[in-house]
Amino acid sequence: MRAMVLHAPRQPLRLEERPDPEAGPGEIVVRVEACAVCRTDLHVVDGDLTEPKLPLVPGHEIVGIVEACGEGVDLKPGRRVGIPWLGHTCGCCSYCHSGRENLCDNPGFTGYTRDGGFATHVVADAEFAFPLDGFDDPVAAAPLMCAGLIGWRSLKMAGEGKRIGIYGFGAAAHIIAQVCVFQGREVYAFTRAGDEAAQALALSLGAVWTGGSEEAPPVALDAAIIFAPVGELVPAALRAVAKGGRVVCGGIHMSDIPQFPYSILWGERQILSVANLTRADAVEFLELAPRAGVTTTTTVYPLERANEALADLRAGRFQGAAVLVP
Repeated sequence: MRAMVLHAPRQPLRLEERPDPEAGPGEIVVRVEACAVCRTDLHVVDGDLTEPKLPLVPGHEIVGIVEACGEGVDLKPGRRVGIPWLGHTCGCCSYCHSGRENLCDNPGFTGYTRDGGFATHVVADAEFAFPLDGFDDPVAAAPLMCAGLIGWRSLKMAGEGKRIGIYGFGAAAHIIAQVCVFQGREVYAFTRAGDEAAQALALSLGAVWTGGSEEAPPVALDAAIIFAPVGELVPAALRAVAKGGRVVCGGIHMSDIPQFPYSILWGERQILSVANLTRADAVEFLELAPRAGVTTTTTVYPLERANEALADLRAGRFQGAAVLVP
């Protein structure tokens, strides 16, 4: 198999030949068809997330075909599956026992603590691989496995409000905006100042307003979801939401949140963070996405150009999501 491998933070990935993997008990070997590139991958490569397995194959938005199954696995070879960020949980901590496996004390994360999908093959825990029957385009489906799933969990945490602000209109935002429109909500999209391409994409997907992240929306919002890893957006979003509104931070890493006056939090406004996902989130969203008519905007890169895809994501040189294809 071939893989793009990280040997040290802030160093380019290296293309390497590795022995073909084998499935252990409860595991599957998947031939990767597509793996989307997530901002979390940037945080891993750039050293913002400080405890990766090294050397490491990044990538956790994986779509592929099951090639081999270990003992005790019900999935059959030939089936298309998706593999997300949450790759394993202990099943015995208080969080797992209370339906909050996303907060597991001893988790495994695809592309962080276990090798991921920037490769031709990947080994996954079969309990954390989701059948993608009916998803015929692996490139289009790949961003759903994190941008979609984390976006969905973020939207659930935002509550049932009608007016939803989205800060940072990238991979997750362009998926969840479509879900909001399907649910009859209004989307207010905030982008980098002057990012006309992102604003045009937002409008094409049904947003009722777009503007720079420093701008105030024309109406008070019921909730705001922040996908950009920029702490300064938290006070901005607090100022944009109405009393009782929620500000949901959807990323795994964010720059420091600056000091802000209590007055913009008062009025029972809330700040929430999203941590990982549960398998229930995945089942819900993968059933919802086709009904909502979700489509993904993608830029395809060959596996060998993973470093270029990461650089383009860092610089904001494409709309939607980058996807690696072996």
